[in-house]
Order: sequence, then C-alpha cells, then structure tokens
Amino acid sequence: MSLDTLIVIDGNSLIHRAFHAIPLLSNSQGVITNAVYGFTNMILKVLKEQDPGLVAVAFDKGKVTFRHQDFADYKGTRKATPDELRPQFILAKEILKAMRIPYFELEGYEADDLIGTIVNQAEASGLNILILTGDRDALQLVSPKTRVMLTRKGITEIELFDEGKVWDRFGVTPGQIVDLKGLQGDPSDNIPGVPGIGEKTAVALLKDYGSVEGIIEKIEHLPPRFQKLLRGKEDQAILSKKLATIIRDVPMELDLSQCSWRGPDHQRLLEIFKELEFKSLIKQLTSEQGTAKSSREGKKKFESDLPPLETYQAGYQTVTSQEDFDEVLVQASHAGRAAVFLDGVRGKGIRAVYLAVPGQDVYLLTVKPGDDSSHGSLSALKALCENEAIKKYFHDAKDAIWLLHHHGIKLQGLAFDTMVAAYLLNPAASHYDLTDIALEHLGIVLPPEGETAMAARAEAILRLTEELFKKLVQREEDRLFIEVELPLVAVLAEMEMAGVAVDKQELKEISAELHHSTEALAAKIHELAGENFNINSPKQLGQILFDKLKLPVYKKTRTGYSTDAEVLEKLAEEHEIVDLLLQYRQMAKLKSTYADGLAALVDPQTGCLHSTFHQTVTATGRLSSAEPNLQNIPIRLASGRRIRKVFIPRQKGNLILTADYSQIELRILAHMSQDKSFLDAFRQGQDIHTRTASEVFGVPLDQVTPEMRNRAKAVNFGIVYGISDFGLARDLKVSRQEAKSYIENFFARCPGVRHYIDRVIREARERGYVTTLLNRRRYLPELFSKNFNIRNFGERAAMNTPIQGSAADIIKLAMVKISKELKERDFATQMVLQVHDELIFDAPEAEIEPLIVLVRDCMQNALTLDVPLVVDIKLGPNWYETKPI
Repeated sequence: MSLDTLIVIDGNSLIHRAFHAIPLLSNSQGVITNAVYGFTNMILKVLKEQDPGLVAVAFDKGKVTFRHQDFADYKGTRKATPDELRPQFILAKEILKAMRIPYFELEGYEADDLIGTIVNQAEASGLNILILTGDRDALQLVSPKTRVMLTRKGITEIELFDEGKVWDRFGVTPGQIVDLKGLQGDPSDNIPGVPGIGEKTAVALLKDYGSVEGIIEKIEHLPPRFQKLLRGKEDQAILSKKLATIIRDVPMELDLSQCSWRGPDHQRLLEIFKELEFKSLIKQLTSEQGTAKSSREGKKKFESDLPPLETYQAGYQTVTSQEDFDEVLVQASHAGRAAVFLDGVRGKGIRAVYLAVPGQDVYLLTVKPGDDSSHGSLSALKALCENEAIKKYFHDAKDAIWLLHHHGIKLQGLAFDTMVAAYLLNPAASHYDLTDIALEHLGIVLPPEGETAMAARAEAILRLTEELFKKLVQREEDRLFIEVELPLVAVLAEMEMAGVAVDKQELKEISAELHHSTEALAAKIHELAGENFNINSPKQLGQILFDKLKLPVYKKTRTGYSTDAEVLEKLAEEHEIVDLLLQYRQMAKLKSTYADGLAALVDPQTGCLHSTFHQTVTATGRLSSAEPNLQNIPIRLASGRRIRKVFIPRQKGNLILTADYSQIELRILAHMSQDKSFLDAFRQGQDIHTRTASEVFGVPLDQVTPEMRNRAKAVNFGIVYGISDFGLARDLKVSRQEAKSYIENFFARCPGVRHYIDRVIREARERGYVTTLLNRRRYLPELFSKNFNIRNFGERAAMNTPIQGSAADIIKLAMVKISKELKERDFATQMVLQVHDELIFDAPEAEIEPLIVLVRDCMQNALTLDVPLVVDIKLGPNWYETKPI
C-alpha cells in the first residue's frame, strides 16, 4: 500500500462519463444502474492498480455556484441531468459509504474546487496526489507532487498527465491551462474566451507573454490582427480565466486523516451489489482474490481492518474404500435423495464427485487416473446415478449428463436442476452461476476454490433445491418446471450428444460458390464506384458513398460515416451500388459464418455438428443455440436456405423429417384474444393472411392478390411484435400514412385483438409481469421507466411475451412427449435439431410412417387451445430438399 499517496476522484465527472459510455442497465426491479455500475467499476480498478493510502471523492452540490455571480450564463449550455441519471448519484454515494471512502460536497462550489482544496492541503502535508477525472480543467492542478489520470473513451482508458505530458500535449505549463481557457474559451462550460482566438493562437501568445494579463499589458506590441481580436475583449478574457480557475481554499472542514483508506465494509458492499444485481462485482468481491492482499499474479488487492466476508463452510468426508462406497449408497438410498456436484471438464471427464446427503456430511469421491465405471469412485457414482429410486439434484444437469456420458454412466432419476429453477424465477438474469444463486436465495457466500469450496457447492445445491422449489410453488411455476423444463434437460443433452450429420463436400462447394458470388459482386461494386477499394472498410466505403457519390448522410460515428445495415437500407433507392453492397455483405456473412464456420465446428470423430442448446438464456422461454447458432440461418435468401442442404442423415437408409408448427403464434393470439375473426378463420382452416387481407382491404377472399396477402402477413406478425406504423411502413416500403391505415383497419376488423393488447399491458402494469399459457413469468420493470423508448419496449414485450413464450412452452412440451414416446417404442429415430417452431429428426426409412403419426399427435396435442394446432411435416434426403407429405 502506498501510504503517502492520495487519490482524489471527481465524482460528477466519473458518473456522467459512465452514464454516457454504458447502455442503460436496470435490475429486475427496474432501477437504472448503468452509471453507478461504471462508476464503481472504475473506482475499484484504480484502487487495485494504485493501492493508495488515502482516498477522497468530490461532488458538485446544486447548479448555482459562486461563478454564476460573475457570469450568469456559466454552464448555461449544459443539458439538464437526465432523469435516468439523477437517482444514481444517491446509489453511488451509498456504495462509497460501504467502501468507507469519504466524499465531499458544498453548496455553491463545484467538485473541482473541493478537489483543488484537498490537493492544496495534501501537497502541504507532503503527499503524492493522483486526481481521477474526465475533466481537463483538473490539468491546472498538475505539479511535481500531483498528477492527473484523465479518463478517455468513456471510462475504458486512462491517460496519465504529469507536468511534461501537459507541456507535450498543449504546449503550455499546467499553470497556464487557465490562461489558455481565458483566451480560447470552453464551450462545454459556456466560457466565452476571446472570439477568433483558437488553441494554436492562444498557445503562441502565451509562449511569448506568459499569461492573459501579460498579453493584455503588451497589447500594443501584438500584431494588428491579434490587437483587433483582443481590443474591447480584455475584461471578457480575464473573466473567462477567472471562471476556469479552480480555487484552492474552499471553506470546508477537512482533516486528511479521515481520508485514510482502510478497505471496504465487505458485508455492506455485498448487500448493495446484491440489491443492484451487480453479478460481476459480486464475483469479484466474493472471490478469494477480492479480499487477499495479493494474488498469484502479484496484483495488489483490497485489505480491510474489518472482518472479511464469511464464506459458507461444509464438512466433508473423503471416501476411498469399497466398504465406504457401499455405505455412501446406503445413506443415499435411505435418504432417497442426494445433491451431486461434479468437478470435471466436458471432454476430459470427472476429477472428483461431491455428494450431499441429507443429515450427513458431504462425501468426496476422488476419481483416480485409469478409473472407470466398473470400479472405484466411478463405480459408486454409476450405482447412484443409474438408480432411479434415488432422486438426484444438480446445478446445470445438462453439463453433468455430458460428464457422466464420458464415463459411460447414464443419469436416471434427475429430480432437480437449480440452474433451470433459478432461470424460471428470474428469466432476465444474464447468467445463473451457483455462487450467484446461493447468495440470492440462501444469503450465503460460497468459497471460491478448493475441496472445501466444492463440498460447499454440493451442500448449497441440496439447500437450494428446497428453497427454489418452494418459490416455484408460490409462483405457480412448479408444474412448468416438473413437466416441461426439468425433463427437457435430458432431451437437450441427448440432442447435443447425437448431433446432426454434415455433408462436408457440399459445404466446400457452397463455400466456393459464395466466394465466386462475392468476387462478382465486388467487381460490380468497384465498377460503379469507379475505383478499387476495400469494401469491408467502413472508412473507405464511407468515402466512396458520401464523398465521391454524394449520397445523403444519415448517421455519423466518432471515426466518420456510418455504413451500417440500417443506413444502407435507407440508401438502397438512391444508387444501385447500395443494393449490391447489401447483397455482398449477405453473401460474405453466409460464407464466413456458415459455409466456413460450420466446417470448423464439425466433430472429426463423429462427422456431426454438436450444437449447444441453451435453456436459460432468453427472457421469453425460447431455446437458443450456439456453436453453431442454427436459429439465425437467413432462410429468406435462396443461398441461405441452401445452407440447410449440408444437414444430412447419419447413415444410408435414413431420411430427414421436419415438423413445423403452422402459424403457432397467431393461433395462440386467437386463443388468448378470443377475437371472433381469428377464431373463425383458424376453425374453418382458412389461410389467416388471406382472411386478414380480405378484411383489411375490404375485398372478397377470392379476390385477394399475392401482394395483398404479403402485406396482411406483415400486419399480422407485426401486431404480434407490437410494430408501429413507422416500422410497418419501412418493412412494406409504403408511406407511414398507408401503414397506419392498415393497422387501423386491422383493429377495426379484429377488435378482440385490440382489447387483448390493451388488457395485457394494463395487467402487466398492475402486476409487474406477464405470464404464458403454462404460467411462465416475465417481469417487465421497463413498463415503469420514465424513458419513452424503454417504456415502449416494455409494452411491446408485454403484448408479445405471452404469445412467444406460450409458443416456446408448447414446442418444449412436444419435445418432451416425443422423446418419451421414441424411447417407449424403442425407435432408432433421433431428434437432432430444434429451430424456432420446427423440429428436425434423423429417421430410418422403416420408421417414417409411424414416426409421422407419433410426431403429429404429440405436437398437435401438446396443449389444447380454442383453435387447432396444425403441424406441417416434410421429408427428404437433407434438410433443404424436404418435401411436404
């Protein structure tokens, strides 16, 4: 610890910069936290790196300062503090209290002045000072004892200024910074300076005359041009310098000893981080490195004169003999349940097993090199896991199934997954680590590493099972958990392990074709541009589109013109080069992400892609996939659809069968809204888009044109997703007024849908959440935001989540039922993929006919609605060439 170093932090500057650098974040209660999160992160980072002996923070207090007496328009151009930022100052100060860092504020003075006063006293006491700020005004305080850490690029980078660095950067001494501002002014503070004098001129004058006063005194000796600029502006220059000058003798009570930093109150800080849901900071605080003086890497860390966080301790017994293994199984059988924590890595296997049996210590079974499931610890684990009578509790059971599979062990009797349960209780969380869940639901801090830590995890799983299930029952989500989400864990694991076979040769051919397509498009683009350039360079592309071709500029970035997809789509009708650019990007992405990307992910041993299906990611309940993400193949493009051709059966004699829910979200909308028009259309088996077109455009069903149907389709799905007239106009490329008339006509003809939307938003505001047909909850704190855009998002989510979430519930329920039926009938068919509302099967030709009946029955009867669920089934040699049957 550097006992002779004081860090002084400009609280206002740091929190404002964090607010503008980080997108709006909120906890599950709707409290906006982006600024206080960035503020806290930056302070923690600097304290760790600098390890000071003293720390202080300064804040502005009130908008009016003594400077306004001299110049009423001081900071007059500053925008009002955003509503989302104002309450975060209170949170920041609460965090500072928990960190035991003093903060100072005084009516009539700015944070800069308090910093200047603190620095003045600290220098007199012989301390070294570091000022952390984003405000260049502080550079005037730089001295042999004081340096400034200036935040750049929001809060991600820091530039350190000493006297030499100030001179190198600005060409003046720190003391002349105020003179520089006196001459050139400062628009950010509305300091006028002298009109016509910029930085270059000001620096040149100061080099010759030293100060504003020195320049004015020698005004007769200045070149005529500068005399003209300065005459009549002398008082304004002196006033501007005065406004920019930080005073160093604020009448404030200051005892530097109160700035001595003794480390945080870990327990209080943990409570605040928990309340604000700062999971990464919780992890940092609760890790062993967070409280130790130093880590293996040698970085300095926090110490405190207060006790460190108490971590949860669990006693454990190491089991080594066969007699002891047998006793463990007897204890687990007697209890009828056990929590299992596997210490291992997927692909490498299990190193150790920790079993928490009710009423007993945790048992540690160490797996030795060469062990297999026929002897030793793995034998006992196999006996336990394959005994269906003993209920097993896991955290992330899907990963456990993979680990067990590595050793030839098949899990039976899975009775709880704390990760999946925690997801149902809070689907908006970013992740579901066991440490986070234990802290949130049990109020315990799990130790970070070692055998004691692993034992504590096993016991935490056991305790969490009871606690989380009790909360699921209270929320009436226990049926959803037991009948859908928990059995789905094993279904997804089986799908991942099975994988889907890939035609590598076809992938190569598609990659080659896409390469030729992109090359041809690039040649046309270069021809239209009149020169060769790097199409993938936003800077070069911007120069071609906006400097050379003079296309309208819609958006700029810090580095130049924006050429993102939104901008190019707006420009598509301005010049033919733009449409080619959009095509080029699509082809390039198809090649890199799919044609080449998929090839890299094919398992060389199985010849299959083993995509990971994520069950605890989306707030609506939909599944997502990764490595590869198969949900995002752009099937609207012919070349995108062709990517599906590489997905083939794993052996000769097999076929690919796909089963896709037809318009499931609109059918759910009909059921939930009870709109007569929708109900009638689906019950009669009419095409819903044709029916909507007939009603919106006021023509008979047999006179609906394809264009009318396409527009009606956009309206139907747009309504589900809460589309605006602006969004619909953009999608259909019609005027906003015309799009508005489509939406108005739709609601006039389908009043039940309008009433449903109004009701679900109203009830969401009353309860704070929405539910699906199977009672899946999604909390929507966005509904109560003062920010219009955030509130508008909340309303769209309120109307869409019950529909999209119910569709997710239904297909998950169908997957569980199909998997069960396939096992009971001893089918060789494997369910290999799930993409949105579609299931893909790899099936022997001999099983096709009964499989069609099985799949259709399970999917169409997964849940009874007031309209029929319809499933479209296709069959083919690969996913692309499937045909309706």
